[in-house]
Amino acid sequence: MTNVFNNIYYTGVTSDLRNRVWEHKNCVYPKSFTSKYKCCKLVYFEFFLHIEEAIDEEKRIKGGNRQQKINLIKALNPNWLDLFETLD
Repeated sequence: MTNVFNNIYYTGVTSDLRNRVWEHKNCVYPKSFTSKYKCCKLVYFEFFLHIEEAIDEEKRIKGGNRQQKINLIKALNPNWLDLFETLD
């Protein structure tokens, strides 16, 4: 997730992506990182069959530097569109 300026990045894991993004967009947890920095755009996501795989990927992404995160997003979503509405 990112903010409207595409300069703050949040990476997380969930078993219910649509609901979790909705929570971020609506600042359900006002003291959270995404609320504080207004991360309201879903610009990248992946689905995994097993939670362990998702957690491993989350750690890999979080361990990367800023440019690696930007490159990852650009590879899938070069226009930095909000992908929330594509979730079904």
